[in-house]
Amino acid sequence: MANEIIIKPHKGWLNIDLKELWDYRELAYFFVWRDIKVRYKQTAVGALWAIFKPLTAMLIFTLFFGRFAKMPSDGVPYPVFVYIGLLLWNYFSFGLSLSSGSMVGNAGIIQKIYFPRLIVPFASSLVGLVDFAIASVILIGIMLYYKYIPNMTGIFYLPLLIFITFLSSVGLGCFLGAVNVKYRDVRYVVPFFIQMLMFLTPVIYPASMLEGKFKWVLALNPMAGVIETARSTLLGIRAVDWQLLSTSIIISIALFIFGIFYFRKTERYFADII
Repeated sequence: MANEIIIKPHKGWLNIDLKELWDYRELAYFFVWRDIKVRYKQTAVGALWAIFKPLTAMLIFTLFFGRFAKMPSDGVPYPVFVYIGLLLWNYFSFGLSLSSGSMVGNAGIIQKIYFPRLIVPFASSLVGLVDFAIASVILIGIMLYYKYIPNMTGIFYLPLLIFITFLSSVGLGCFLGAVNVKYRDVRYVVPFFIQMLMFLTPVIYPASMLEGKFKWVLALNPMAGVIETARSTLLGIRAVDWQLLSTSIIISIALFIFGIFYFRKTERYFADII
């Protein structure tokens, strides 16, 4: 009697087989490395593009919002203030943008072989860590130029803040990636959504500008607590706002669970309609 291999859904609320994901870790590494190479292939300056985007945005924001509009920056030089926000925001927006289009972008391999589909948006969100690491070097240079020594407390907090950002971007990315399989309008909506969300995030302004009755609106944005905590701990300018950070953690986990749940509920149809 010939051996039979039966593929069936895993039991559980989120239906996540962690062992299976671990078994396919080399495929995840392949996706990450492939996307990194494609990103910088045949470019004149290569990985320096990871520095160009946040540095250029920092200079423009410093000129228009810092110098002309006199935007407050909690007593910190505006270039340092805004670059910290841009560093984390760019990781979030890049991961969300890449993961939301990852299923359609990998349609060829999805239709041909079986593997845990979650690997695709997860790997896409991890690619942004390379840009984050490269751009972080410039942050150190900017801080030293303005005579700010990075606080060790902030360095210890950084892995947690990156993890929260990852949960948010991959959670939303999984949801939008699944929707994008059926409705290709998502690729047009995501850039607009990211652009609008940036101005609802304390990247170019401090969260203290929205104190009072509007603070709860800011707290619903998981990146608000991440960016504010990064500034507080790296610069040592004030104590951590634990209420804002805790809310960011809860919202990030909720987005992650919702995104994974929707992705797993719909992924059985991906190969048929992609």
